[in-house]
Amino acid sequence: MTPTLFIVALFVVAIALIPYGIKWLKQKTASGGLGALNASRIISAVAVGAHQRVVTLEVGPSHARIWLTLGVTPTAIHCLHKSPLLNQADGHDLGADKPGAEPWSDRLV
Repeated sequence: MTPTLFIVALFVVAIALIPYGIKWLKQKTASGGLGALNASRIISAVAVGAHQRVVTLEVGPSHARIWLTLGVTPTAIHCLHKSPLLNQADGHDLGADKPGAEPWSDRLV
């Protein structure tokens, strides 16, 4: 095998492996890899009309997660409400230890 043919064959193999590398990179960042620390989750999505939806998302770093309630149309996205994520252990806000912070249940009214 001549050196030129070897280089061409190596180049073709490298080009053929690019899609597999991209697939591996996407899987790595989507599940526990690079992007898992600040991943957002869709909590709910409700259709309120033919082209309108109300979507609740959980976003932010793990120590300061918040829920965003968004109004979504084909032309715009509007933030309708922001709410800190409840601490699962004691049922209080993650930010409730801040001075002057009101309990989460008082904000519902």
